[in-house]
Amino acid sequence: MKALMQITLLIFLSSAYINSQNTSPYNWNWNKDGIYTATALVGSATGLYLVVNKNGISEDKLNTELTNQNNINFLDRWAVGNDSETASKISDIPFYLSFAAPLVLFFDDEVNDNGGLVFGLFLKSMATTGSLYGITAGLVNKSRPYVYSNDVDINRRLSGSGQRSFFSGHTAATATATFFVAKVYQDFNPNSPGIPYVWTGAIVLPAIVGYLRIEAGQHFLTDTLIGYGIGALTGYFVPHFNKKRNESNFSLTPTGGQTLFGDNYQGIGLNYTF
Repeated sequence: MKALMQITLLIFLSSAYINSQNTSPYNWNWNKDGIYTATALVGSATGLYLVVNKNGISEDKLNTELTNQNNINFLDRWAVGNDSETASKISDIPFYLSFAAPLVLFFDDEVNDNGGLVFGLFLKSMATTGSLYGITAGLVNKSRPYVYSNDVDINRRLSGSGQRSFFSGHTAATATATFFVAKVYQDFNPNSPGIPYVWTGAIVLPAIVGYLRIEAGQHFLTDTLIGYGIGALTGYFVPHFNKKRNESNFSLTPTGGQTLFGDNYQGIGLNYTF
């Protein structure tokens, strides 16, 4: 998540003018969405500060954790000592590409006509995830799996970076991006036969990233599951809550007919849509 602020700020500059066309299923309210997004960016900046300045642990604390490693829950225990540099490097690829994920949407003409709005919603989504991740990782101390490995350099094991296992930022960011793309594509193309394939990719890619982060010794299973959940919910519901709604769920419809006794009648029907 180190590059989150730099990249999201670039997105913000590119989406400074947000214009919603009539074809868009979304709307944007600067009084609501603008303030929310700005607050989330401040939260991301705060989290970044906390992460960068996070304190490490002492050798005594490390020895205590090594002694108590058998108390780690059964879901996470199998990842203890993992430290695959190859898995770590591979996991970085989809993570960084996730920040450019909305670009694939612009192959769709409808999305392309509403580019500023889509970028604004993506910024809102990523800033939300970035804020949640940064503040959590900055405040919560949880040793990464590689901290338990005697093959890892002692300075790396004692560093503040080694205390950022909870939760997985790579998995959260990737899930936010893929679920956002799938949701936006579906909302712009509700009848597209490609929707199941888009959602399959959206679900599978962050799961692969989560697995790689475990193999890399960066996170335990529960860290990736929580990161996946936060990212998926954010990527889906941020655009969902920005969907256009009818001004009223009530509608009036002229009606008429004939009774069982042969009498004609006319009236107005009141309909309510849930």
